[in-house]
Amino acid sequence: EKIAPLCDKNTLIVSASKGIENKTLLLPSEIISSFVKDNKIVVLSGPSFAKDFVKGDPTAVVFASEDEKKAKKAQEIFSFDNLRGYLSIDRKGVELGGALKNVIAIAAGISIGLGFGPNAVAAVITRGIKEISRLGEILGCKNETFSGLSGLGDLVLTCYGEESRNRNFGIRIGRGEKMEDILKSMKMVAEGVPTTLSLKNLLLLHKVDMPLSYSVYTILYEKVPPKKALEKLLSRSLKWENG
Repeated sequence: EKIAPLCDKNTLIVSASKGIENKTLLLPSEIISSFVKDNKIVVLSGPSFAKDFVKGDPTAVVFASEDEKKAKKAQEIFSFDNLRGYLSIDRKGVELGGALKNVIAIAAGISIGLGFGPNAVAAVITRGIKEISRLGEILGCKNETFSGLSGLGDLVLTCYGEESRNRNFGIRIGRGEKMEDILKSMKMVAEGVPTTLSLKNLLLLHKVDMPLSYSVYTILYEKVPPKKALEKLLSRSLKWENG
């Protein structure tokens, strides 16, 4: 809001924020666009822990905008040495994947906290990306976006990376700690916690079947014990994988 008067439609604005606003259900670029109405925002997303990037590890991200020229300009500016940028015109899909993977990472952490191994985490990742894709399709996103860097790539990193705040938050939930106590002890926010609330409202609004994501909501906000939520998930009627 403060810098909006300094920007016009030609100003290159790159958003690296991830999340969904609780009340309006707007994505970060949509919030920015409300202040700079004629500007096509570029979104930066992908699997990128800052610590590893600064250390020099090879990192790949995606720059997305409806304005291909602006996305390409951002790609050229920010691609160097160990950072490789790719292009996408699916801004909404890139942002959606970057936000919702945090909810699935909490689910992965819960399964670890319950004492489960890689089998369970792999199932969470696979079914999680399916749920994200399902919602994305209804919202007009490109399905292939969710198998890319901002979708599956970021999801895998966040579910398996030991630095992941959302994964570690979920582990503590799975071990029986209270959400309020965990949040008080954390130096940085676990973005998946507020995003879970937004996601619950989105899936109810659009009538999307997202049982894994909804289970995370019931655990965090309805205080359903993780084991009970898991039992409910596993007792659902059997279905086709792509059904």
